[in-house]
Amino acid sequence: MLRFGCSQVVFERIDPLVNPGLTPSTHVHQIVGGNAFSASMPNTVISKLATCNTCHFQEDFSNYWTANIYFKARNGTYKRVPQIANQFNDGDNAGITLYYTSPDANATTAFQPGFRMLTGDPLRRTSEGFGKNMQQCYRCYTAPDWGGSMYPPCMDPKYDTDHFPNQPCPGGIRSNIIFPQCWDGKSLDSPDHRAHVVHPVSGPAAFPVVNVMCPASHPVHVPQLMYEVMWNTTAFNNKEDWPADGSQPFVLSNGDQNGYGQHGDYVFGWRGDSLQQAMDSECYLRNCSVLTEQPPRLKNLCNVPVTVDEDIDGWMEELPGGGTGN
Repeated sequence: MLRFGCSQVVFERIDPLVNPGLTPSTHVHQIVGGNAFSASMPNTVISKLATCNTCHFQEDFSNYWTANIYFKARNGTYKRVPQIANQFNDGDNAGITLYYTSPDANATTAFQPGFRMLTGDPLRRTSEGFGKNMQQCYRCYTAPDWGGSMYPPCMDPKYDTDHFPNQPCPGGIRSNIIFPQCWDGKSLDSPDHRAHVVHPVSGPAAFPVVNVMCPASHPVHVPQLMYEVMWNTTAFNNKEDWPADGSQPFVLSNGDQNGYGQHGDYVFGWRGDSLQQAMDSECYLRNCSVLTEQPPRLKNLCNVPVTVDEDIDGWMEELPGGGTGN
């Protein structure tokens, strides 16, 4: 298992998967990874287009992105919820923590150049009903410094939910997004960015359940990829600022007021066969002799110029893009 942090590379309204070439795209994303990220990304070797990345390992020029979370105040205005560096990622500029998990050496096939995928559905407004196998969740931390739960991601029966927490969270909220593990072995992408990857025969698998069987239609077992994001909601815990009916105040940048529409986008960009080597070696968390580490002071220097000129941090009357879900 690899677990490592990637700092923010840019924060704006572009999406080369769902809205390629559209500037601005329909809703705001927070993006990490290589500086080849743009509104239109060619189906090519991304690692040759990027010159730096915000990830812990120098070899990873991939891009990873998710929707953002906003606080909706009682008066109807919105404020972006800030992120903080995740646990054990001290020094990172917010960002996303990545997990790549394999059951054993030589047990999974790494993604290939040109590969990309999307998991989750920004238009979903109801629960998928996966229970302990939910593929996206929010953890409500009941104490500062990640205090209150020792369960694996999405496995706490009380404080992990596939919707936004209904109560204030003194330690903030953590997002987790899990990708499918089975690939058709042929298509680097598909029209909906989902059909070329599916869940195992047994159905959606919890983290880190990776000793699985893939269906004949998608026989190639790829590493289980998971995103983890920390949201600093502590400034918004006063219930007097929440909606008058007492309902929870958070909303995704796509306009989803429940949280079921949380989703993750991925464009593969590892250099050469470095990810395959890592999966086949005894790598654990950030300890990986076949990869080259870079400290936060270096990775935090990498960025992508902002192309959409709009306020991202002030109080606003509506979400950027109007809270469009597509």
